[in-house]
Amino acid sequence: MKKIQPLGANVLVEVIAQEKMTESGIVLPDTVSEEKPQEGRVVAIGDSKKINENIKKDSLVIFAKYSGTEIEIDKKEFLILKAEDVLAVIK
Repeated sequence: MKKIQPLGANVLVEVIAQEKMTESGIVLPDTVSEEKPQEGRVVAIGDSKKINENIKKDSLVIFAKYSGTEIEIDKKEFLILKAEDVLAVIK
C-alpha cells in the first residue's frame, strides 16, 4: 500500500462500506443507495495542533456527508478530510 501523510489539519480516513439489507434479508450493493457512507477508520492524521486530540490513528469516526476528497488506493476507498469535517469519534 502506498504511504500517504496528510498535511496540516487534514485526516486520511478509510471509508467503511455499509451494507444495506431489505426486510426480507436481501443485501443491497452500494450502487443501489444514493447515500454516501459516513463512517470510516482513521489511517493517518496531519501535524496541525488544530486537530482534536480525540482523533487518533485507528479511531472509528463519523464524518460530514459529501465532505473530503475521494481517493482510491489498492482498490480501497479513502477520503482526505479537514479535521473539522470529523463530527464524532465512535467509542
